[in-house]
Amino acid sequence: MAVGAPLSASLSLVLVAGKVTDSVTSGFLPAAARLSAMAGTAPVTLLTDRPAEHAEVFDGPIVACDVTDYREIIARCEDLAPAAFFSNSDFLQAPTALAAAYHGLPGKDWRAATRAKNKALMRRHLAGVDPVFSAAAERVPEDAPYPLVLKPREGVASEDVFLVQDAAELAIRCEEIRARRSDPLVVEEYLPGELHTLETLGDGRELRVLGSFHTTVSPPPYFIEERLAWAPPPPETEQVLAQLDALGVGFGACHTEFVVHEGRARLIEVNYRLIGDHCDFLMADLLGAPLFDWILRVHMGEPLPPYEPPANDAGRTAVAEVVLAERPGVLTAAPDATELTDGSVTVSYRPQRKVGEQIALTRTNRDYLGTIRAIGPSEDKVEATLKRFRAAYSWTIQ
Repeated sequence: MAVGAPLSASLSLVLVAGKVTDSVTSGFLPAAARLSAMAGTAPVTLLTDRPAEHAEVFDGPIVACDVTDYREIIARCEDLAPAAFFSNSDFLQAPTALAAAYHGLPGKDWRAATRAKNKALMRRHLAGVDPVFSAAAERVPEDAPYPLVLKPREGVASEDVFLVQDAAELAIRCEEIRARRSDPLVVEEYLPGELHTLETLGDGRELRVLGSFHTTVSPPPYFIEERLAWAPPPPETEQVLAQLDALGVGFGACHTEFVVHEGRARLIEVNYRLIGDHCDFLMADLLGAPLFDWILRVHMGEPLPPYEPPANDAGRTAVAEVVLAERPGVLTAAPDATELTDGSVTVSYRPQRKVGEQIALTRTNRDYLGTIRAIGPSEDKVEATLKRFRAAYSWTIQ
């Protein structure tokens, strides 16, 4: 990991992005604009393979580029005099890290980014720390410890992730998935336990735990994340940090999913970027801190800032609850983005699908219509507010 000096006035922060996301549009790009204005530097430059889509929501400089190829990122930035590279995309961490390394700028270790993204490499690298059965889906031994979790090797959003009970079901699911995609599939040992997340931010010197969520998922064979509740990091957190250290994860934001069972923490996956699905905004609200600014400052070579939790933090409850599509069709009614206060509870709703969109039921996180975030002084008040909010609005698919 390289550590550099803060930006100079003639240099630009380069934000590397794929599809349009609220995290980038409403989080990182405004944070980058604030930082460049404060420092008197050039405005942030957005590097993307979807320039037309980003131009609809961002009026700053946009450069078209095959952002999956680090060589193209480097070539497109030769005239920009970049002072920092940053991406919040799962798929773009390694190429962004390689571009930063080429310029001698702060960034993640590209090897760690590759291990985190590639589930087969992650399991292989952690075999000496926490062995988990893993195999390519087309080469599963007869004595494999069923049930197994079948998933794309570099997948996201629980897409094409299934719990399979035996070899016959595995063959059927693989055939179904192959009709939709051709990238490599893996199987892994099913890890029982309570599902948690660990949210961290590192500057190459210190790795700070920002917080943790307790996650509720749908019943098998699917793994849809339906609800995340802010909770103290479990006692097994040190085991998770040790595994992240073994992977080489320690710079920038990281969202780690793990299960705890009988006192043992076992990684499910490591997303070497900030948590998504609007939980990033919830976490920023909870911390009472400019989280997006913090992350960008780390990539500009600055150390983590001092931090004290808000004075009213004790006893607060926070929940991110998704609204799921229950059938395919066209979304004909749904609320707009909403911010409101209900008694002592603050509520925020952010849509993830637009009225008029065609909805294909996938049994994955792609079925999210929107996310309701609520923060309040107690669990009872937050739960009551969530129920009232759902009752006050409708999401209709026809």
